[in-house]
Formats: sequence, structure tokens, C-alpha cells
Amino acid sequence: MNSFSYTRAGDVAGAVSEVSGNRAAKFIAGGTNLIDLMKENVARPGRLVDITRLPLSRIEDTPDGGLRLGALVTNADTAYNEQVERRYPLLSRAILAGASPQLRNMATNGGNLLQRARCYYFYDTATPCNKREPGTGCSAIEGFNRMHAILGASEQCIAVHPSDMCIALAALEAVVRVTGRNGDRAIPFADFHRLPGETPDIDSNLGVDEIITSIDLPSKGFADHHAYLKVRDRKAYAFALVSVAAALEMSGDTIKEARLALGGVAHKPWRNTEAEGLLKGKHATRDSFQIVAEAFMRDAKGLSHNTFKIELAKRAIVRALKHAAQMETRP
Repeated sequence: MNSFSYTRAGDVAGAVSEVSGNRAAKFIAGGTNLIDLMKENVARPGRLVDITRLPLSRIEDTPDGGLRLGALVTNADTAYNEQVERRYPLLSRAILAGASPQLRNMATNGGNLLQRARCYYFYDTATPCNKREPGTGCSAIEGFNRMHAILGASEQCIAVHPSDMCIALAALEAVVRVTGRNGDRAIPFADFHRLPGETPDIDSNLGVDEIITSIDLPSKGFADHHAYLKVRDRKAYAFALVSVAAALEMSGDTIKEARLALGGVAHKPWRNTEAEGLLKGKHATRDSFQIVAEAFMRDAKGLSHNTFKIELAKRAIVRALKHAAQMETRP
């Protein structure tokens, strides 16, 4: 671990000032990802700005009937919040599917959005990695890529987004609120994370001098028809091979609106609104779900070790939609 200086920010403006013009500075709150990266010499910040004292630790209603999650509320407190459990159970289930109780007690909502890829080669500084050192190459493409992307990848990077919480937020169409040197702005969740393209080292559209202040949930929470399905190698403390957040609005057995977000398959939470639209007005049947699953995965491309994910994702989509429609016992 390299040497670094440390300071504690007293307010949001001061925190932004600490990182403005200093690319070596990093915010730290729970530290559940950043400290690991520092230990492995993947991240080498010259200055840590402690933001744990900022007034961003509340969950409160928004004027439009939604719910605002403070960026510094822990994942555990979010998952077990009464309003989240009642109005947005999809989000609660997704959070509780991730990490471990100890990590959820430390990890913050803002930090969850910004966690880096869990690619083996990204963490191994002895191997080339475009995400870690742009221009050096992607070791995973010709290496062991069982956990890697089947959608939205590029020749520069095939890493996948690791969060469970973010998959639910994508399906719920949350909004990320940020503050920076140029003031406040709101980023639709679909636009927050980036695909690798030619710049795999840039994970999100958050500015280098910006800080996440909250995550806003819309009024519609799909509490009556939802499912979060995570397929992984072991039941706990494992990243998803494929995960599916499914949210349905139904009238009887007819689907009025459907939202799906996939994890473990791309560099960001994966949506396909065109495929989702195929369910509108349809009866909640396995055949309808299968058509959507095929459309969702039409552009998927497997590599030497992860082609199985394509069929796995199709089956997971069908199963999650069945659970969301309450056609069988939920997982």
C-alpha cells in the first residue's frame, strides 16, 4: 500500500473542494471496495477524503411520492428500512442477496454504485488490464473468462458490473443525484454507468469533482409483482453468474408494464426496453416469458468459458418473470 494523506470533510462543499483539481484524491466512506484495491496496489490514491460525517445518512420521502436514499446510508439500513421493505421490496431483496452481513453493515449506497469490477485480471497487477492501465490489453479475453460479459463488451474489456443493488435500481429506474464544482445535477440510472467501449477505465459518468448525495426512487415500486433471482456458484457471499430483477404491473393475468434488468452479464446493469415492451398487454405465460428471454439475449456473445451464460440467462429471465407474476413460489 502506498503512502497517502488523510482529511475529513465537514460538509459537501468542502468534500468537493478537496477533490477538485486533485486526481490523486479519493472519497472514502465504508471503504469495503477501495481498501481492498489499495491493499492490492490497484488503487494508489495520494489523498483520502473521509466523507462519513456528511449529512447524507437519511432516508426520506420526496415531493413526488418517491423515496430518497442518502448516499451514506448503509446497505443494511437501506435493505431493512420499513419504507423500502414495504414500497420497494425488489431493492431490499437485491441488497440482501449481495456480499455478507458484515460488508452490508459497512458499505454505503453511494459506494455500492461506484464499486469496481471483480475481474481476476483487474486485481492482478502482474497481468495486463485496460481497466487498470489503459492500452496494456485485456487478459480476460484469451484467459479464464467464465464470469465475464456476454453483452455490451468491447475488445478493450469484458469485465462485468458486480453490484446486486444496482440491478434493482436499474429496473426501478432510479435517479442518482450528485453535487460538484458546477452545482447539482440528476443522472437517470440508465445513464450513470458506462459500457467499456474504448475507455474501459471509466466506469461511470460521475465527474471527477462530483460526489453522490442521494439515490431517488420513483413513486412506483412494483411491490405486488417483483422478483430478484441470483444464480451463483454458492448460496452466499458470491458474485452472480447471472442475476435478474423483474418488476411487473398487472391487471389480473395481463401484464400492463414489465421491467427487467440483468446482472453478471455486462459492464453495467443491462436493460433492453424493446424486449420488455414485448410483454405489454400479454398474458403472464411461460411462452410469453420465453419470447422476451430470447429477445433479451439476441445479441449475446459467449467466449471460451462463458457461453453457458447465454442459456442460463434465458432460463433465469423466464424463472424470475414467473416468480414476479406469482405463478409459483418465489425464491
